[in-house]
Amino acid sequence: MAATVKIALVSRTVFYAPVWVAAQNGYFRDEGVEPQFEIFDNAEKINGVMHSGEAQIAIASIETLVADAFKGGKFRIVASVAQKPPHFIIARPHIKTVTELRGARFGVLSLHEGTTYFVQDIEKALGWQRGDIVIDAVGGAPTRWKLLREGKIDAGLQPFPLSYESEAAGFSNLGPIAKYVPDYEFTAVFLDPAWAETNRPAVTGTLRALRRGQAAMAAEPDAAAKVLVKELGTTEAYARRAIGDALNFKLMPDGLAASEAGMRRVFTTLQNAGLVPKDAAFDMARFVDPSYLAAAR
Repeated sequence: MAATVKIALVSRTVFYAPVWVAAQNGYFRDEGVEPQFEIFDNAEKINGVMHSGEAQIAIASIETLVADAFKGGKFRIVASVAQKPPHFIIARPHIKTVTELRGARFGVLSLHEGTTYFVQDIEKALGWQRGDIVIDAVGGAPTRWKLLREGKIDAGLQPFPLSYESEAAGFSNLGPIAKYVPDYEFTAVFLDPAWAETNRPAVTGTLRALRRGQAAMAAEPDAAAKVLVKELGTTEAYARRAIGDALNFKLMPDGLAASEAGMRRVFTTLQNAGLVPKDAAFDMARFVDPSYLAAAR
């Protein structure tokens, strides 16, 4: 009998392609797992349902997890899904350069995850003060695109293919955020080790399905693009381009292993924000348990 696992996702974005390909191809079912996906469009809500046990696995941003690890936090990362930010800085048409972002309202997912800190990286690179760009927590990429079109925010980070759609609609592409943040453990698979230890087959089965989804995405990009058309509501041309860019940029880590460089960047970012003790030493074992991924191999 298949084990039912509720899996919390942030939003409909390209870095979930291995998840959706795995589901479409029946890989979870092959592994004895019946996944129930829910998209929350909010990092705090995901942390809430994980703490309550309503969801058993999350594939989401990890800043809160890392900060909480120094306060006795229980969650651990077991795999990575995106270790480079796939976003471009998209702004309303009248904003033509990053220097015109001073005073702009910049939409982010939440106040305590990666894209918020990326905005601070832009400010620092420009020699500005924190607050020169107004950060507005509005939700995930599809929500940001809607608010950009409505003029309720001035800029936001958009992953492809939404960045392609934004440019085609006349919005300004101010360049990749990777220019400011080349390595960052952006989206990872995490869970409560106590639940995982008593449900180890479901965990390793889920990770095997995701690895198979990643491999299928690389081996059959056209088929993966068709899945994105359905999941992202985009065109086949944009979906094919997004899959190609994801593979070329090495957005998804090979084999889903968490990156030391990406984890270290998250750690130092949180230290600089005062959310991790300044005297704390970086130690991946505090946040990452690689044993489940090793068993999944």
